[in-house]
Amino acid sequence: MTHNMRIFLTLLVPIVLLSGCWDKRELTDIAFVAAIGVDKAEDGGFIGTFQIINPGNVAGGLQGGSGQDSSTVTVYEIYGDNLTEVSRQAASEISRVLFYSHANLVVIGEELAKEKGIASFLDALDRDDRFRDTARVVIAKDTSANNLLKVSSPIDKIPANKITKTLEFSEQQWGEQWPVNIRELLNALSADGREAIIPSFKYFGSVEEGERMENLQSTAPETVLKADSIAVFKKDKLIGYLHGEEAMGMAWIMSNIHETTIGIDWEEEKKPISFQVISEKTKVKVAMKNGKPTVFINIVARGELGEVNIPVNIEDYHVRKEIAEKAMRRIKEIVQSTITKSKEYQTDIFGIGEKLYQNDPDSWKKLKEDWNEEHYPELEAVVKVDVSISRTGLRKNPFTYEK
Repeated sequence: MTHNMRIFLTLLVPIVLLSGCWDKRELTDIAFVAAIGVDKAEDGGFIGTFQIINPGNVAGGLQGGSGQDSSTVTVYEIYGDNLTEVSRQAASEISRVLFYSHANLVVIGEELAKEKGIASFLDALDRDDRFRDTARVVIAKDTSANNLLKVSSPIDKIPANKITKTLEFSEQQWGEQWPVNIRELLNALSADGREAIIPSFKYFGSVEEGERMENLQSTAPETVLKADSIAVFKKDKLIGYLHGEEAMGMAWIMSNIHETTIGIDWEEEKKPISFQVISEKTKVKVAMKNGKPTVFINIVARGELGEVNIPVNIEDYHVRKEIAEKAMRRIKEIVQSTITKSKEYQTDIFGIGEKLYQNDPDSWKKLKEDWNEEHYPELEAVVKVDVSISRTGLRKNPFTYEK
C-alpha cells in the first residue's frame, strides 16, 4: 500500500465514523407518549387519547416529592376515521413529533370493545414499527379510555405507570389480575380454540377531581384508579367480566398464581384460617371421552399458614391435614366456578379447543365450527387439587390454644 493511500484511509475512517444521523431529531421536537387510549366516536370513527410526558415536571417531582405545581403529563384528545388518521391529525394540536418507544400502555374504552371490537385498531398498532408490541393493554371499565387516562396518581408520577405496576404487583401478590400485552392479545385473537382476555381498570370518584393538581398532592385523593376484573372476549368483542374469585380461578387454570391467600372456614367460624400459597403448578390435558371432549386439570399447590385465629393444635398432623383438605376443596370450588362462568359466556378463554387441536386434530376439525356455542358448554371438567403445608410460620400453635 502506498504512502498516499495510507494517508487517504487514515482521513476517511474518522469522517465515516463521525458522520451525523440522517434522520436525527432534537429532544425539543419530540413528544414522549406514555399511553394511548382508543374510544368509539358517535359517528363510528375513533377518538384517540395521548398521555404525553412533561419531562421537566417528572424530573422535578422525582427530586422534590409531590410539591410540583404542574402536571407530569398532558392529555390530548384527537378524532379520526382510523388510528392512522388519528396519529396524523395529532400534528394539528401537538407541536412535536409523537415518539412511541416509551408508550407502555394501551387503554380501550368499554363501549368500543363491546360494539366495534378491537381487532381493527390492534392491527394498526401491530403494523406501526414505532410502537412496541410489549405494551400492556387494559379495558376502561364503565367508562371511556379518555376519562381513565385523565386521572392523576399521587404515588406514580406518570399515571400509565400506576396501571402497569398495579397489574404486575397484583399478579405477584394476589392473582386476580395480570398484565396482557399486544402480542399476547393478537396471538389469542388469531388462534383456533382460544379467546382473548384483558384486565380492566376503573376509577372511583370523579374525572374532574382526578384531573386537578390537588388530587396529585392530596394525602387522601378524591379520585383513584383501581384494577377491577378480567374482561372476557368472544372473537374480538367484549362480552363480560370475571370478578374476584372467578378471575383467580382463571389464574389457577393458567398456572399464573405466584402468591395468594385462601380463606378457610373452620366449624362455625368464617375464614379464621388463611392458607398462603407460595408456589403452584397446573397441568391441563384434553382428550375425547365417549365421543365428547374432556379436560383434566391437575393443580399442585404448596403454602404456609398465614393466620390461625381459633384454638386448634397446629402441631397435630391430623389438624394440618384437615386444613390442607379444606384448602384443596376451596381451590377446586374456585376453579369450577370459573369454568362454569366461561360456559355461560360460551367462550373458550382457557384455550381448551387449542389443546384439543394439538392432541387430536381430527376430532377438533369435527367440533371446530360449533365449539364455543355447542361443544364447549357441554365440556366435562375433571379437576384434581393437591395441597401441602410446608410451614406454619414463626410459631406453631395460636395464642388461644391451651394444652
